[in-house]
Formats: sequence, C-alpha cells, structure tokens
Amino acid sequence: MRILTKPSTAHCTLNLYVRYLLAQPQGSGCCELAELLKTVSHDSVNRFLCRERYEPKDLLDELVSQGWIDLVGGVVSVDDTVLEKPYAQRKATALLGYFWSSKAAQPVLGLSLVTLYYTSLNGLRVPINYRLYDKAEGKTKNQYFQEMWQEVRQWGLRPRAVTSDTWDAAKANLNVLKDDQTGFLVGVAKNRLVRLTPHQAYQRVDTLAIPDSGRLVYLKGVGRVKVFCQRFKNESCRYYALYLPDPEALEAAAADDFEQLHTQHWGIECFHRAGKQLCALKRFRVRLKEAIHTHIFCALRAFVELELQVWHQQLGNWYELQRHLYQAVARQFIRQSPLMGRTA
Repeated sequence: MRILTKPSTAHCTLNLYVRYLLAQPQGSGCCELAELLKTVSHDSVNRFLCRERYEPKDLLDELVSQGWIDLVGGVVSVDDTVLEKPYAQRKATALLGYFWSSKAAQPVLGLSLVTLYYTSLNGLRVPINYRLYDKAEGKTKNQYFQEMWQEVRQWGLRPRAVTSDTWDAAKANLNVLKDDQTGFLVGVAKNRLVRLTPHQAYQRVDTLAIPDSGRLVYLKGVGRVKVFCQRFKNESCRYYALYLPDPEALEAAAADDFEQLHTQHWGIECFHRAGKQLCALKRFRVRLKEAIHTHIFCALRAFVELELQVWHQQLGNWYELQRHLYQAVARQFIRQSPLMGRTA
C-alpha cells in the first residue's frame, strides 16, 4: 500500500471505487463513474488507479486486524482464471496475452489471474493472495504458487490443507507443501505414475482398482498418498491424491474426508465466477500495469465486502445485493407511466 506523507485530497478513494464496482459490475470504467457521481472527474478516477500501490497483503491485513479470519486450521485453494479481453489491443495493454480457457477450450486473449482462496474455520471464504501473470518476469504458474505460499506462511497463515486441480499438482509444489507439514488434496492426471509398495514398478493411476474409501499408493517423486476416484455417469473418472502429515490419519482417511476437501475446493470456482459477474473483475478500460493492478485489487476487495455481508448475515448470498439495489428502481419504472401512445 502507498504510504501517505500528508493528508490526501484525492476525490476518488478505495471505498468509493469499490462501491462503484459493486453497484455497477457491468460498468464501463472511469467515465461512467464520473457521470454517476457528477462531483468526481474521470481524470480523478484514472489518477487513483494509476497512483495507488495496493498489495495482496493489504487484503489479509484488514481481515486479521478486524478479527474476521482464523489464520490456523483453514483450507487454502489455488486456481487460475482467464479474464477475457477479446477486443483489447494486445500491444497497447499491459499483461495481455493468450491463455488457455477451459470454458472456450482454446487459448483466448486476456489476463491470467492466479489466486489463493482461503476457507477459514469460522466459515469466511476470501482471497488472500494473487498474481497477474506477467510474461516479462519469466516465471511459471508453479513458481507463482510457491511464491504466494511462502508469503502467506510469512504472514502467519497455517492452514491444515491445500487443494488444487491437476494444473497445480506439480511435484515441486507438492514437495514444498510436504516440507511445511501441510496436507493437500490435488487432482492428478490419469497417466500419473504410482506404485503400491516401495519395491514395485510404477504404473499409471488409471490402471488401479480404487475403492470409494481410497487406496494408499506411492506417488512418483512425492511419496505416500491416498488416491481417490470421482466417478461420473459416463463411466469416466477423475483422480485425486490426498496427503496428510500424520501417517495414521492418512491411513484412516475415508470418502467423507475426500468429499469435504473437494467441496471446499469448489469454492474457488464459485469465487472466480462471482468476481466476474458481481465485482467487475474483468471490466476495466485502463492499459497501464499499475492501473490494472489497482483495479484487480479493488475488485477482490469488492468480493471480500460481499462475503463479509453474507458472513454477517446481512445478505443471504453474494447475488442478493444486486437484486436489492435495483428492485426499487425497477418497481418505480414499471408503475411510473403507460407506454408511448397509450393512456392507461
């Protein structure tokens, strides 16, 4: 966060911009905010986005200082999403590139956002760290994850487990978690190599007979884990590897333990969808790297505000705020006057 040396006279602030994103998640940027408020110019909004230097730690610091989050015993989920910008000018906009989209089943033009999403023991679910992929840094997404993981550890976070899909289940990532005595549940590709005992030959995980209660195996390059198979109606399977630091707990782990962690991991998918739909995560009209970073931080802070209101039972769900904002306006418009050319 930018350190102020004297009282700020800025017209556009974090609070104002975040509330704008919540009120107008499909808005069109600085000009629309200026048009709505009348008292703030679009230049003031643009200066705010280019000037501020918010960091991921600012999100967690606010949650910790208010006592809203338990740093010990929760579950961290890691995943990435593409913020599609199909009509943006690639050479003119920072951080823009082609990234694989599971939704489109092909590379799409946009930004790649990697997020650590935390489910606290008290039920609060919030993003706590993130990275925007920057090709100029020459890092992989696995390196981004390891950086973010070490950062949240330094900030005092001690989760009981980390969850991810197959894209983040690299051997290096899993060994980092093992070294930190942290459990994990990760998706594994069907051709991942395992063996039943330390002296047997390795075989593909999809050649194993895996009961609903899971099966203990040795994952190549990682060590002893329990694999589970999620079966679908078309008889296909998706494979997962569970690791717990306590060997006895790993042996005793059953389908219920797998389902609990798997359900918690689904929360990051819901977060990415809600961030795009309700918090304008991908709706920005700026091109500079600093301005894009500020907008992404504000969008994530907007999601935290939604989650806090749900957690404090002021809202029933994330989508309720939008309905509340526009119900009165829609009701007034419907009742206001008859259609053109009609008298009743």
